[in-house]
Amino acid sequence: MLNIILRSGALSLASAVFGILLLLAFVLTHQMSWSISGIYRYDMLLAYALVIQVFLVYFKLETPREVWVIAIFHIMAMALELFLTHPKIGSWYYPEQAIFRIANVPLFAGFMYSAVGSFLARGLRLFNASFTNLPSLIWVSLLVVSSYINFFTKFFVPDIRNALFIASIILFWKTRVFFQINHETNLQLRDAKQYQLPFLPLLLFLAFLIWLAENIATFANIWRYPSQENLWHMVGWGKLGSWYLLLILSLVLVLAVMGKRDAKGSWQLI
Repeated sequence: MLNIILRSGALSLASAVFGILLLLAFVLTHQMSWSISGIYRYDMLLAYALVIQVFLVYFKLETPREVWVIAIFHIMAMALELFLTHPKIGSWYYPEQAIFRIANVPLFAGFMYSAVGSFLARGLRLFNASFTNLPSLIWVSLLVVSSYINFFTKFFVPDIRNALFIASIILFWKTRVFFQINHETNLQLRDAKQYQLPFLPLLLFLAFLIWLAENIATFANIWRYPSQENLWHMVGWGKLGSWYLLLILSLVLVLAVMGKRDAKGSWQLI
């Protein structure tokens, strides 16, 4: 049992290496409110994130498919960030200066979302994960598109996130995740033991981990919510719902790029 826990923990850390390295940089540069030769903290974080990416690709720790996932997330994240940080919306803001930015958003910001996509993509590969009882593509697509649009429209029309939560529970209630932790050292992959978990509790647990990371990032002054302007406090529990919906959207994108779903709702890596 101890070996299983240690092995699964090691694989989880390896899956989250991009996000862990980013979070570490956030903490270590927390007191850096000055610039070095005109280079601001946010610009240094951008260069740092790019170096991580080059390192992971060069040493083949990331596959081309995973890089593609990260690129998709960066584009979607920047669109979301540009909208939500607009002065008329003001969901959150970036308190420090940057040379490399678009409007109010430093370019490194997209990598924070990319870290989520990278974690999911690497995790599926390292755990040799598969799914059963995935909902039909039509219903899942409707859910994720509605979730993404709701991030924008909730400021102008009623927020439908509660309906989205209910829909996600109905759709994924029977979905299960299968994974292996020793397949890399097993010469006969078919003989590697499979473990399984219900999908929804796992998703909620991952949303909680991201919420913890968000608290660390806001404490490190990477971004701030308006209520944190004068004094930092923990991010409200309500943000768990946002991360939960974003994770569903993220996972669907990753599944579309990394594998194939059959007519019975089973998904395998390709």
